[in-house]
Amino acid sequence: MSNTIAPRYQTENGYLTQTTRNTYIKRAVEAGRLPPQARRMETITSLQASHDPQMPIQFWQLFSVLGPEPIVGIVAEFYQRVFDDEPWFTSVFAQVGNLDHHISTQASMWLDVMGGGPYYHGAEFRLNFHHVHNAHSLMNEKGARRWVTLMVDALEASGPLMGDDPRVRVSLNTFLAHFFAKYAQDFKFENRETFGPINPPVPQ
Repeated sequence: MSNTIAPRYQTENGYLTQTTRNTYIKRAVEAGRLPPQARRMETITSLQASHDPQMPIQFWQLFSVLGPEPIVGIVAEFYQRVFDDEPWFTSVFAQVGNLDHHISTQASMWLDVMGGGPYYHGAEFRLNFHHVHNAHSLMNEKGARRWVTLMVDALEASGPLMGDDPRVRVSLNTFLAHFFAKYAQDFKFENRETFGPINPPVPQ
C-alpha cells in the first residue's frame, strides 16, 4: 500500500511562483535532472503534485499536499533554533525583527513559492533587498554553514509535519538547495553545504 499523499489543497500562483519555477526548470534541464521538454510536461509544471509515487514532487507543488499549517510549522521550528543560537548569528536576525516577524515573513515566501498563492508582496525585489541590506553579514561560508545546520536540524525535527510521503522531504531539500545555490552565486561564497537528497532526475 502506498504512503503517497494525494494532492488535496487548492493551489494558486504567487508573486514568486512562476519566476522561480522557470528558473529552476532551466537549471535542472541544463543539469540533466529534467528532460528538455519539461516546460511542456503537466506533471512538472502543474501546481498539483502527481499521484504517481515515481514522479518527484516539485517544490511549487508542496502546498497541494501539505497546505499552510505544516509549511508555517517548519519555518517556525527553524526560526526558534535561530533565535536560540549563538549571539553572532542570532543578532543579525534580531536587528531586523523578533521571532514572530521572521516566521511570518519567511513563511509568506515559502507559501508563495510553493503554490499557496500571492503571499510574498514585493517578490524578487523584496527577497534580494533583504539579503543585500539585512542579512549581508551572514552571506558567506561561515553564515551559510550555520544556517544550513540549523535548517537541517529543523527539517529533522519537523518530520511529523511532512506526512508519510518521502517525496516531501526530498522536495523541500530541492527547494532549499535551489535558493542556496543562487545565494552562493550572488554573494560569491563556495557552496559546500547539503540539505540531503534532492529530487531524482525525471526520465524523458
